[in-house]
Amino acid sequence: MLKNFLFCLLAILILDHPELQGGDLRVGIARVDITPAKSIWLAGYAARKEPAKGMTHPLWAKALVFEDKHGNRAAIVTTDLIGLTREISDAVGNRVAKKTGMTREQILLNSSHTHCGPVVRGCAALAYDLTDAQQNDVNQYAKLLEDKLVNLIIQASQSMSDAMLAYGEDQAKFALNRRGRYNPDGPVDHTVPVLRVCDEAGKTKAILFGYACHNTTIALSQYCGDYAGFAQIALEKKYPGVTALFMIGCGGDANPHPRRTLALAEQHGNSLSDAVVRAMEKTMEPIKGPVKVKFQRTDLPFVDPPSKAELLMRQGKGDVYLQRLTKYLLNQLDQQGAIKTSYPFPAQVISFGNDLTLIGLGGEAVIDYSIRLHEEFSHRRIWVASYCNEVFAYIPSERVLKEGGYEGGGAMKYFGFHGPFQPGVEDRIIKLIHKLMEP
Repeated sequence: MLKNFLFCLLAILILDHPELQGGDLRVGIARVDITPAKSIWLAGYAARKEPAKGMTHPLWAKALVFEDKHGNRAAIVTTDLIGLTREISDAVGNRVAKKTGMTREQILLNSSHTHCGPVVRGCAALAYDLTDAQQNDVNQYAKLLEDKLVNLIIQASQSMSDAMLAYGEDQAKFALNRRGRYNPDGPVDHTVPVLRVCDEAGKTKAILFGYACHNTTIALSQYCGDYAGFAQIALEKKYPGVTALFMIGCGGDANPHPRRTLALAEQHGNSLSDAVVRAMEKTMEPIKGPVKVKFQRTDLPFVDPPSKAELLMRQGKGDVYLQRLTKYLLNQLDQQGAIKTSYPFPAQVISFGNDLTLIGLGGEAVIDYSIRLHEEFSHRRIWVASYCNEVFAYIPSERVLKEGGYEGGGAMKYFGFHGPFQPGVEDRIIKLIHKLMEP
């Protein structure tokens, strides 16, 4: 009798919430604390004068592994970090492949871009003037981070259970285009995409959500996830037992506004979590399989590099970062015989049948990419994320490249590249995405 009653109750729940009707997917969920045990130099702000002093809240890496009824898998990993490098992401993916059967291409790693996390080895390396001891701490943390990310994905892949997915959207309004300090008329996207993961009984187990805005409310000397960290904390408090994962969008040219205080970081985090809650309280769209993943690179050429004679003439000139870049490029010439002329830009597409397609862009893409992709794929439900797999430079649109400035090429010195990119960068990337979106 009780069994029949519970069955009827579940049937009523599903009829009232069509987004929770059973699908053909299994999902594994895992998380791991990646807060450094030591006081490591903090990433993101080159003007810092000291390493971390304590912690506002822990930094996390969290994983979702999806599997359809045909055994096709995809992993999404989120991290409270400034960014990952190709070296680290590929090492993680290749090690996981040996343990799980997933390929490197099936694993998407996203970084929240908090500027209150540790320096990640190789990411904007010329921004920091570290002592040998400090660099050793960064190197040791990178090894530990790699191990933790590998074990995290393996753990998620070993905890698969039947699941139902649903998608919805709402808005948060604190992002503001930052070019020319702040540009209230500049392009910005306030959309908050939300993917809800439920078990067969309709209970929420995980929430993946995003926002296209730099994660830079504060410049603390403490480990902190900034607004994205506070948003995850707020959601996990509201929904006990749920894993909340933040995936940043194309926020290369947007900042939180206002900013500069811890209270504002928490305020923005709460604003974002409220948007997620509103999206979940609406009727969400069911997301089913099959799961399909594509990963490919396209070369983004830089402008012609300086000659060795030009570099020798530049020595000791410009700000400290330009001087470091000059020295770095001279070493590159001496050791490799040439200066790099392009970067192999990565793009990744994870599709759930015709219900949802996640587009993951490498680097710090500006909002123009999300706007254009939504226009060109208006017939499909897409979610555009950036800071995926590797953060190696800002990715300007053609408009931003022509305008110049920090995102247009001025920041490339921190990453060890002469720049800017050659014209045509936007079309090269969009062409690649169209290729990946083909059936």
